[in-house]
Amino acid sequence: MQSSDFEKERIASGGLKSSRTEWIAIEPPHFSRNPHSSVRMNHSDSLYPPSFHQSQYDIVLRRQRAHQEGKPKFTGVPSRFLNLTNDFEFAGWGSISHLKLAPEDISRGELEHNSFREQQVLGQFTASALAANDILGGVFYTLPSVVAVAGVYSPISLFVAALTLFLWRPIMEELASAFPISGAPYSYLLNVSTKSVALLGAALLLLDFAATVVVSAAAATSYLAGEILLPFPVYVGVVLVLVLFTFVSLSGLRESARIAAGILAMHIVVITMLIVASAIALGRGGSAQLSSNWSDGNTGMPSAAIARQIFNGVCIGMLGLTGFECAPAYTAKMKQNCYPKVLRNLHLSTLVLNSGVMLLVVALLPIEVVESGENILSLLAQKVAGRWLRIVVVVDAVVVLCAGVLTGIFSACELFAELAYDRVIPRAFLATLPVTGAPYVTVISFIAFSALIYGSTGANLIVLSQMFSMVWLAVMGLFPVSLVLLRFSRPRLPRVSRCSLLLVVGAIIVTLAITGGNVAIGPSIAGWFALYIIVILVLFSFSQNKVTMLRWVYWAYDQLPWLHRQQLTKGWGLGLIHLMRSLRRREVCLLVKTDEINHLFNMILYVRYNEETSCLKLVHFHQGDIPSEMVANAKILDEAFPEITVGLMLVEGQFEPKNLAALAHHLKIPRSLMFMSSPGPNFQYRVAEFGTRIISI
Repeated sequence: MQSSDFEKERIASGGLKSSRTEWIAIEPPHFSRNPHSSVRMNHSDSLYPPSFHQSQYDIVLRRQRAHQEGKPKFTGVPSRFLNLTNDFEFAGWGSISHLKLAPEDISRGELEHNSFREQQVLGQFTASALAANDILGGVFYTLPSVVAVAGVYSPISLFVAALTLFLWRPIMEELASAFPISGAPYSYLLNVSTKSVALLGAALLLLDFAATVVVSAAAATSYLAGEILLPFPVYVGVVLVLVLFTFVSLSGLRESARIAAGILAMHIVVITMLIVASAIALGRGGSAQLSSNWSDGNTGMPSAAIARQIFNGVCIGMLGLTGFECAPAYTAKMKQNCYPKVLRNLHLSTLVLNSGVMLLVVALLPIEVVESGENILSLLAQKVAGRWLRIVVVVDAVVVLCAGVLTGIFSACELFAELAYDRVIPRAFLATLPVTGAPYVTVISFIAFSALIYGSTGANLIVLSQMFSMVWLAVMGLFPVSLVLLRFSRPRLPRVSRCSLLLVVGAIIVTLAITGGNVAIGPSIAGWFALYIIVILVLFSFSQNKVTMLRWVYWAYDQLPWLHRQQLTKGWGLGLIHLMRSLRRREVCLLVKTDEINHLFNMILYVRYNEETSCLKLVHFHQGDIPSEMVANAKILDEAFPEITVGLMLVEGQFEPKNLAALAHHLKIPRSLMFMSSPGPNFQYRVAEFGTRIISI
């Protein structure tokens, strides 16, 4: 072939510039074999492209000419199916295309980019309220459990438990500064690890949110039943609470946040009244009751037994911190620089409230009354101010605990949305009501799942609370693990906040120690925890690996040849093939900057192992200059993966959020299915503005 023929072939196949000084060289340069030589010698110093006798590019072109466009890429590998076709396992050939975004696409991209900032509607107080109602409501059901194991040392245990959050706050702030996105820690793991690891985090989060809803609803009903005679069983009251807050959640995000803020304001007023009245009563009556309780709790106990009591109280006292993990779940909805303040508000409030109220309880009530496990705060209110304050505290307890239901639902909606965008669950979970915009499929499904958990435990609040504590610890353990993976896998990712590695290690050690303590207190906790996690992971695995499951069904059908001859069953194979092809045709984009084939190869491997698709498009934004080997390497990779169609799209324009949103609109591909490499510290945009997944260093 003459040089002019080569030039025509090269331009037609890649659409590159026709300059004689730019060509695609597949064959690597030949270097000197002398190890002492510092001169690197190319096979040719000519400004003209090498001939086909010197270049290996003709191998790619010959193979491309040999196949018919649109036909699948077959290989010599034997089929695992002995009686049926395996055509569906092979994809078609990719194409090279150029794109200049249309004005309507660009305007749509600008609109979507602007809506990213408009969704940040939660201020410091409103964002704090959503999680605070859960974390502060824990005081109503945590105190009796802690007193049962720690006795008079309960205030110390609760204070130490709250101190542990000093380890987690810097960790969570660094993670959020790197990934200011919703669905944490599932989203964190998805961007720093594999999808399978991320689904483990999603399973823990889902169980945590469900436990939040069920325990809050059950505790509210039990608290009310302890004060008045209900005309129905407690479990009926729990169902009524779930139904009520289902309708509240369907009213929409803004309305739910405002309700949560109003409830928090009421709770602060009531707790302040209780603390002030208790302090006045303590000043008038003196510390006689505290001294009596202290002496009773210290009688004949060795130091080791006292330390074990305090440690057990710390383990159970972690239940009073539940809700802290909910704040990262809706980080994307918060205004800028609001998240660290939210964590601070949540931490300081629980640090003062839990241990402070517990100290007042031990100082004013006999220890045997406290250990009875009844509504402790209502008894305290009765003693320090009379019947009126007791009624107020009971009403506050019921309302705040019900607000914990709202927190769990709200956090679950954010998680389900992320899972739907990532094709883990059906996109039907993104369906919203036309007026309020509430995700009704998600809300109803999550409430049904929570009710199922409540019913499967026999409506046992003790079992639910113990499991809740275990799940919460597991979720909190995901944050330091995510940060370790972030620093190892995405070290270049820009972030404002950084914490010490000692804090990360300390958080992991504390998580393991307290988890072991909880298992030692109630070994059955681990059984319930493992049961629910396994069930959720199996469901996620089936949903994530639908094509794999169908391939197993197809294989089983292939092993039974007599079914192929039956009139009713001979079309099953074609139906399975059609379903598998339709599931695999959903396209995924890789946003690439370099033409280094090893980098492109690793990114395609990620897609192959983490996404069920046979359609992959390499997308490169450019402003005139295109990497010299981009087209050739795309063709090589297209041939290297017979089960995937690897195409290349060269998009004219700058790589920025609005252009990426415009491209997503043009291709009808959600940005959550566009993957990119980790940006460097000088990158001018935030990761959250792109809405893409980071899959490489």
